[in-house]
Amino acid sequence: MTRLISFRERRVHVEAARDFGRVAVMLGGYSSEREVSLKTGAAVLKALQDHGVDAHPWDPAAHSLSEFAAAGFERVWIALHGPGGEDGALQGALEWLDTPYTGSGVMASAIAMDKVRSKRLFEAAGIPTPNYAVIRHRADAVMAVEELGFPLILKPAGEGSSVGMSKVFDAADLSAAVNLALRYGGIALAERCIVGTEMTVAVLQGVALPSIRIETPRAFYDYRAKYESDQTQYFSPGTDDAALENRYAELALAAFGELGCSGWGRVDFMTGADNEPKVLEVNTVPGMTSHSLVPMAAKQAGIDFAELCWRILETSIGSDTSATRTEVAANDA
Repeated sequence: MTRLISFRERRVHVEAARDFGRVAVMLGGYSSEREVSLKTGAAVLKALQDHGVDAHPWDPAAHSLSEFAAAGFERVWIALHGPGGEDGALQGALEWLDTPYTGSGVMASAIAMDKVRSKRLFEAAGIPTPNYAVIRHRADAVMAVEELGFPLILKPAGEGSSVGMSKVFDAADLSAAVNLALRYGGIALAERCIVGTEMTVAVLQGVALPSIRIETPRAFYDYRAKYESDQTQYFSPGTDDAALENRYAELALAAFGELGCSGWGRVDFMTGADNEPKVLEVNTVPGMTSHSLVPMAAKQAGIDFAELCWRILETSIGSDTSATRTEVAANDA
């Protein structure tokens, strides 16, 4: 019997900005997503400061961990994307420093960043996801083509924002795509390309926000489509079918919970001709730029950007109290 994990998390309300104490907005860092992180962090920082939060920017690329430990911050709004900020490394350091932080914990962050292990957990839990193969060298990719066919998606196992990702239509483009994907960490993922509708569902404090349908004239929703193009179109909710919208929400919460994620994040989908949503991945520190999806979904749910930043900061509350932060229930489906 297929078994899905339904995710439940209780919001911890914070009424006064002073209750957050001195907050570091960690931004920038060393990853390939540094520029996006700087934009996310700047937007979040302004929103928090405008609401009276004692928030300050902190770039780990410019300051050491020992400097951070001496700076007197009481919690961290993590705005670092990619390795070093989204993969559990920073979360582990903050745990040692006994400093509360936003979003998912160490293990969930690491697993969500690892696309291969995420896929294996989705499969084990009965969460639909496209067929895939692990790629360590070109020979693996050739075998993946025999199994998955063209077109297929090739992407690094541990990057975000579509960095190093290619849509491969024929054998002539395979080598270049493999070399690009393996440039980021040495392990890549080949995934059956689902031709159809690209959707995403944000999760905030245990609730799935309205879905977003993404339409881009580019080959797929790549880095340029996400952060640079004004031709990408977004529709929220992404479907006018209430049952299908509920299905997206159910799967998003299941995928989020299965990886042990908490606080906030985003779950990406592709839906083909069979109309069955398939989970691609979970993002534990999504972008918060002018082109970003979580603020769009929140706006559709009646949550403006400033409130969204505040509520994400609330997710750091609970890790420093005796209150239970999450409650996860298992249901057969």
